[in-house]
Amino acid sequence: MGEPRPARRGRRRDRRVYLGSHPVLFALLAATRRAPVRRIGRIVLVHDAAPFADALRRVPVDRSAERTTAGAARRATGGDGFLFDQDGAGHRKTRRGAASVFGADGVARLRPVWLEVLRRRLAPLGDGAEVDVVDLVVELSGASTAAMLDVSVPAHALTDAARSAAALAARGHLPGLRWPGRARRDRAATASAAAELTRLLGGPADEAARGGMLAVASINTTVAAIPRAVAWCADDRLWPAADRADSRAALVAELLRVTAPSPVLPRVVAGAAELADTRPLRADTRPLRAGDRLLLVARHAARAGAPHPDPAAPVPAAVGHLVFGTGPHHCPGARLAHAQLDDVLAALAPYRPVVTGARVDRRSALPGWARLTIRATR
Repeated sequence: MGEPRPARRGRRRDRRVYLGSHPVLFALLAATRRAPVRRIGRIVLVHDAAPFADALRRVPVDRSAERTTAGAARRATGGDGFLFDQDGAGHRKTRRGAASVFGADGVARLRPVWLEVLRRRLAPLGDGAEVDVVDLVVELSGASTAAMLDVSVPAHALTDAARSAAALAARGHLPGLRWPGRARRDRAATASAAAELTRLLGGPADEAARGGMLAVASINTTVAAIPRAVAWCADDRLWPAADRADSRAALVAELLRVTAPSPVLPRVVAGAAELADTRPLRADTRPLRAGDRLLLVARHAARAGAPHPDPAAPVPAAVGHLVFGTGPHHCPGARLAHAQLDDVLAALAPYRPVVTGARVDRRSALPGWARLTIRATR
């Protein structure tokens, strides 16, 4: 058969992330993906872009329900759901405040922090040494988040606390077997992790919980996304596109699309609604009832499964951006995610690195690598 084509290596390696870290979830998504909307009992899986966007924009959801993004956020931080479980005027007010953190000025303020980490941590590549991209991103995300929250906390300590809290909180809504007594032990461990995170951040309890929410969201998506994107870029030999500013922005968007750091958005329906069935030759709707659990598969809505990332022919921006959601509850950190990955790829591209070792993280809240070592070929 010969060696796999370069354009297939990235997807093959990235599939290991799902099979190794969340095999039950990956199997469920793969088995149901052919239908735009699929009901299994009280669970409704939404795969297609149109009903995915419709669900986020129009379907009323219970933002205080357990086994949802907001529920996991509350467990991870010991506070309310901040952006995740707010609606109406409160949500709009909070988003205006978040704009100062994640907007252009906020990103510009944080950029020197992660650029310093990149310069220091990538220097060994020039001497022929290997670099663990995961450990690099752990420091990068921790230092950036500490600067964002204006706290003096060691980068690795903050990252470890935020990742531990998220991993424990996520167990409650991931599919799989529930052993007797496991839920009680998980709740106790999650409460302990949330307490450690708020202790690190300090200050009044409500401010610490709110800072913890930002830390959990920012750190976990960053540590999940960037190493996977770097591995894909190396495996598919996309460094020439990463080396040019005119093509790097499109490459960043494509890599975020195919990696889909938050592949599934769990929600609970708050009232009667319906979703359109978008299959050809069908003019049908799928009714939703209060209490139905929605699994909004951002990975499939953004077409992460195909095509391969191609900065010369990217998917439409409206589709690719669905990895960050849409409507009033889209992820406010999208600009930050693009900027960080852009700078990471720009710093790595001159070295033309290859992957020398990879190990899946089986404990993380989001699919990712526990270790990803690279070495320069230039």
